[in-house]
Amino acid sequence: MLAPLQLVTETARRIAAAQVAEHGLNERIALQGPPDEVKELADTFDTMVERLDRSFDGQRRFVANASHELRTPLTLNRALVELAMHRKSASADVKRLGESLLEINVRHERLISGLLLLARAEHEIAERSPVDLADVVSHVVAQTAGEAATAKVTVHESAGPAPAGGDALLLERLVHNLVENGIRHNTADGWVRVVSRAAPGEWVEVEVSNTGPAVPPYDIPVLFKPFRRLGGERLVTGKSAGLGLSIVRSVARAHGGDVTARPREGGGLVVTATLPRGG
Repeated sequence: MLAPLQLVTETARRIAAAQVAEHGLNERIALQGPPDEVKELADTFDTMVERLDRSFDGQRRFVANASHELRTPLTLNRALVELAMHRKSASADVKRLGESLLEINVRHERLISGLLLLARAEHEIAERSPVDLADVVSHVVAQTAGEAATAKVTVHESAGPAPAGGDALLLERLVHNLVENGIRHNTADGWVRVVSRAAPGEWVEVEVSNTGPAVPPYDIPVLFKPFRRLGGERLVTGKSAGLGLSIVRSVARAHGGDVTARPREGGGLVVTATLPRGG
């Protein structure tokens, strides 16, 4: 007699346990049986989950479509500004104004690209390819060497074997955001340490630690919220769209993993992304 009710409970529990809220919303109870109170409860639950699923899907589509639509005028703006700046008759004032407008344009392009990536990362990865995070770490450290040198930050690499599986571009973005974050939120003559390794059980890790200003433990959750800064600021700077760690967490969870952060003794952070071990 209790079997139908147990089915309802188990399904609700699986949906609630999904690491990303909308990842479990495609499941339904679809209870068969007489039209009694338990079936009415199951049907009502299915209707609620279906409406939530449609709502999440509509939200993702809106973000993706809006971001795509916004890219076109930004591209046009950049072309027009560059054309005006490179005219022989362009005055020094026009060139200075053009540089400022291009900087603002780049800032908005970064924001839109971040929103697109965040919307994409919210989907669970269906097709997975073998990816060794050691290769990703080496590639990203080489990519960010110029920015690190400009910031006078030394990057230490320890790329141990860490076979994972998933979307290679998204995993590269995960590591890139962590390293970039470590370089930008640092001190002069500081350092960033990037490590990939196998973890206990069926897991692999990428850990990025850095020197930098002290971060109170109670401020750690703020770092993973879009457009948030320590102290409650909501800023989009020329260097950052404020989506870096939000994207890291979304990518990790889409691959069945997660990311954690803790203050490093002496200042800075230790951020660890944990992913399922691949074949």
